[in-house]
Amino acid sequence: MEPEGRSTMTMNLCLLLSLVLLLTPVSSETVDPALQDLVNRNSDFAARLYQVIASRTDDNVFLSPFTLTAGLMALLNATNGMTQDQLLQGLSLSGLDPQTLPDLFQTLRTVILPGGEILNLRQGVAVFPAQSFQVSPSYLDLVQMKFRGNAETVDYSTPQEAVDAINRWAQEKSGDQVQELVTNLDPQTQLLLAIVASYQTQFSPAFNLSLSQEERFYMDRYHIVMVTMMSRTDKYFLAYDRSVKAGVLKLPMTDGTAMLVVLPDEDVDVTAVEEEVTAEKIQAWIKQLKKTKLEVQVPRFLLERSYSLKDVLQTLDITQVFQDDADITNMGGAKGPQLTQVFHKSIVTVDERSDDITAGDEVNVFSSPPPRLTINRPFIFIIYQQNTGSLMFIGRVVDPTRK
Repeated sequence: MEPEGRSTMTMNLCLLLSLVLLLTPVSSETVDPALQDLVNRNSDFAARLYQVIASRTDDNVFLSPFTLTAGLMALLNATNGMTQDQLLQGLSLSGLDPQTLPDLFQTLRTVILPGGEILNLRQGVAVFPAQSFQVSPSYLDLVQMKFRGNAETVDYSTPQEAVDAINRWAQEKSGDQVQELVTNLDPQTQLLLAIVASYQTQFSPAFNLSLSQEERFYMDRYHIVMVTMMSRTDKYFLAYDRSVKAGVLKLPMTDGTAMLVVLPDEDVDVTAVEEEVTAEKIQAWIKQLKKTKLEVQVPRFLLERSYSLKDVLQTLDITQVFQDDADITNMGGAKGPQLTQVFHKSIVTVDERSDDITAGDEVNVFSSPPPRLTINRPFIFIIYQQNTGSLMFIGRVVDPTRK
């Protein structure tokens, strides 16, 4: 039977999978159990964090859980007592020894980021206490060596100078992608945690630039925007989750990461799927992926999202670190500061770019036209490291034409 997936609307993914004749399971590599446990815990925190942020807005969402976890773990090692215990619980790290976490995270980073960084990923974490609080050399070394971060004092009594200093740091760490992380600061600020990340996709196989064209994107039943749809016909990994009525498409990238595009059925709101996003659900999607011939159309987009995360983290029961009696003493000195705010900004560029100038020009010819999957309505996307399953980024696209 000839599939009916050649229309510009997305075909029913359940029907599509029933038409696939040759299904190839995805292979997985063995990861050290201790590292895999940390990956799973980080993914649990990432999913809970995403749900809280996504529930507070109808707009696009984008954040870097991996970089944020690095920053919070760096802060964790400056805490003691109940403050530390609560941070461990909020980060899904209960039961793990805080003293061993820096080495474990460093090992995980080495596995995820061979050579120091993923291609086209720029990121930074920094702990910025007020000048009245001294940063000990041992804590500075820990943040630099284990988390590839910074710990330095800032003079908040001159707010504009503090803003400029933090923004210069953000520009440097993001490769000038993040121009402004903070706009104003309270002169009474005691301690800030700053996290920035920027990422440029390079898909493998790359999308064919010559096939990109303007198409409709249905934000909802009343609002339509025109977007540039990237296109390629190839063999892709695909799954369908009947429990949430959403299809899952895997788009591998040249640096060992991959993007999962989670597309709800036409009659399902993306927020309904978000409520079911957990670490276990994401792993289940990855395990269910099967290879099939497919014509894929994905919108080109650029997201730039900023968050002040104090309220979000408090919703996740991370509260003590923000209190006057916060036990932050391992940073240096007998009495440390309380955490004032956590600023996070992340940027992702999704387009046809490739490090192989001929990759996108190859055309796959199949005996019959394969079904077409057009990502033309709100969707969730997850960028993860394939060897470990580590969640690097997670977001939601409601309007691809808006940052």
